[in-house]
Amino acid sequence: MSSRDGGGPVTAIGKRQSDLKKSFNLAVRSLLTTCSAQEFSKAFPNFTNVERERLHQLFIQVITSLHGNVEDEFESLCQETQVGVALDTVEQHVEEQSLDPLFSERSNVMDAVHSLSSAKKAEINYLRGLLERAEEHNRLIQARVDLLKNNTQEVPDTKHIVEKLRGGLLSYKGA
Repeated sequence: MSSRDGGGPVTAIGKRQSDLKKSFNLAVRSLLTTCSAQEFSKAFPNFTNVERERLHQLFIQVITSLHGNVEDEFESLCQETQVGVALDTVEQHVEEQSLDPLFSERSNVMDAVHSLSSAKKAEINYLRGLLERAEEHNRLIQARVDLLKNNTQEVPDTKHIVEKLRGGLLSYKGA
């Protein structure tokens, strides 16, 4: 709190902002989990061990990159929309009101309920959009995996696979 009171730049994030980031990271982590090498190998029984290992490594790289991109995009959006400042302001008002013995709970509680409800709806819409983009990306990856399964006789070299995945990532990042 001293960083807020001192008039200098805020160096620590508030509890509400921290909770928002934790919730988002938990949601992203559950969406973007990788599977084990054994599970991955089962999906490609006709491939050689070397090919399955390369594909699994590429898959992990894609998931890792996607996870980082989603987190970066969330952080960027929070900064652009000044979510942290808004949450810090809410936290400060709540703290001030809890110290004020003359605070009229009835009218301000309804305002707070309405504000929180609106904020939660906006957050839900934003997260729903992220989820839809992630699901679309997962569908694209699954389509590529299916294509690779069906074309075991025509396995492209690693460079070609990497170029395709990079193209998919660039198109996902641009969305």
